[in-house]
Amino acid sequence: MRIKLAYGKTGLPIELDDSLNVTVVEPSFVPALADPEAAVRDALRAPIGSPPLRDLVRPGMRVGVIFSDITRPAPNPLMLGAVLEVLDAVPGIEVVLFNALGTHRPNTEAELRGMAGDAIFERRRIVQNDTFDPATQVWVGVTSKGHETWLNAELMRCDLKILTGFIEPHLFAGFSGGGKAIMPGMAGQRTVLGNHDAGMVGHPKAIWGVTEGNPIWEEVREVAGQAGRLFLLNVTLNRDKAVTGVFAGDLDQAHAAGCAFVKRSAMVAVEGPFDIVVTTNSGYPLDINLYQSVKGMRAADQIVKPGGAILIATSCWDGLPEHGLYGQILRESKSPRELLARICAPGFLEQDQWQAHIQALILLKADVYVRSDGLTDDEIRSALLIPCCRIEDTVVELVGKYGRGASICVMPEGPQTIPYVSAS
Repeated sequence: MRIKLAYGKTGLPIELDDSLNVTVVEPSFVPALADPEAAVRDALRAPIGSPPLRDLVRPGMRVGVIFSDITRPAPNPLMLGAVLEVLDAVPGIEVVLFNALGTHRPNTEAELRGMAGDAIFERRRIVQNDTFDPATQVWVGVTSKGHETWLNAELMRCDLKILTGFIEPHLFAGFSGGGKAIMPGMAGQRTVLGNHDAGMVGHPKAIWGVTEGNPIWEEVREVAGQAGRLFLLNVTLNRDKAVTGVFAGDLDQAHAAGCAFVKRSAMVAVEGPFDIVVTTNSGYPLDINLYQSVKGMRAADQIVKPGGAILIATSCWDGLPEHGLYGQILRESKSPRELLARICAPGFLEQDQWQAHIQALILLKADVYVRSDGLTDDEIRSALLIPCCRIEDTVVELVGKYGRGASICVMPEGPQTIPYVSAS
């Protein structure tokens, strides 16, 4: 059986013996829209639960347009181009573009050019959010969860905030897109740390595909509401990163429609858990580093047996990465149990602990093997994971461990799929 895994920019073909007990789980393929440019323009003219974008702006306004950073495959030139077309038709509007970095590193000039397109990069002012600099932030209030809201001060000076992005399943926020452009995208570190603390991340409803009752998503929505007047433009993508749907307008209504659309194609039921799950982090740019690749592990974790094994193929061309504290938190712990105890200890609150928290939970359930061209074996081991040179060889070894009839699942698209055991 030959299967192509989403890996980097080129993919990674693997060949598994036909005699093995293999099940392939992937989202239903949704064909690309015939004319995505026209679809985006139509959505801006006839949005969901909102007047057209053109009717929301007037001369003299300051408009902030938020777009995703390098870790997301959002079609920024398409969305930004359509939005700017509308805004440029109104005289006297000041437009600022905001790169929603969250707690990620700043993007380079070359990355910004590639993400936005040369024409937009050269003609527009782009502000990259600096979550670590309180001087760039303004206090907005306190959420119902008791966390302070600090947002980018320049964004808050805008009369209208346009949130662009794309919707996919998210490992603890339910779905991406929507208010996540504001929080964590344009938030201060204090706000992100509160939203991502151990109690929030450890909540049973902080999981793929769940928004209602999910404390992380509910606070994301609340923080977005504190930001003032908003307009949403989100798209959905298929495995080829082509646009399959456009959802614009009211933050809640448009995002809910997009989430429902994604859920229909991404949620896949299986009859029971597997001994071995082979997964990915959905290829470039999502498999930029190991930190992001915890998403692929988490997707596999939904359907692996306790004591089973997860194999993840992820490019990690940006390493662990070395910026942030994710790698350091892992290196300072000798075992997953020690790691979890440290993160859940009263008063512990560190940058990137949320991803290490989820990784610890996964490792307490299953062994995780990593196949990556961007990481050394020592780096993989320092992250409490097991190096894998070749997926096929590791599968053979594990079949020897679990028995010839071992059940194997392959998730070529990784976290683009929300797998679940049907009995649950």
